[in-house]
Amino acid sequence: MKRLIDLYCRLLDVLNAGLLAAILVLVFGNVVLRYGFNSGILISEELSRWLFVWLTFLGAIVALNERSHLGTDMVVLLLPRRARLVCFGAAQVVMLYVSWLLLSGSWTQAQLNLDVSAPVSGIPVAVFYASGIVFGVSAIVLLGYALVRLLGGRLSDAETVMVRESEEEPHAHPTASPESFR
Repeated sequence: MKRLIDLYCRLLDVLNAGLLAAILVLVFGNVVLRYGFNSGILISEELSRWLFVWLTFLGAIVALNERSHLGTDMVVLLLPRRARLVCFGAAQVVMLYVSWLLLSGSWTQAQLNLDVSAPVSGIPVAVFYASGIVFGVSAIVLLGYALVRLLGGRLSDAETVMVRESEEEPHAHPTASPESFR
């Protein structure tokens, strides 16, 4: 399962690079056309905004998998293993609930806006809300997998801390001791 998740996240990384390149071309091209030729591409602003929303949600999936979201781990690292496991489990349950709320809200908005077209591009507004659906489903799968691993007792000490200290340590988190905070 982990290999499948990692493959999915690599695919999202490639997709995000493409989205970022498309945003760059749209915005830069529009700026050049406006200042250089007193013209512009009408769809550029709307599309770049939508692509940015998709980029953000897809990047959040990758960050969730890599434990790269902002957080503080100072207190959790001082806890004994059993307390860390309880904190991890509670955090997973809360995040599952929030992801479910986001998914259900995005689903409702997508259904309501299926017949509504964007003002410039004419694309159904439901495409905009689909980014929340993709994030919600992906986050529930990632969080559920971590919760199953926790309940199965297959979680390492490093995995009980949900944030990383630095980007130099992508897959390992040092177990801190009280001496490391002096």
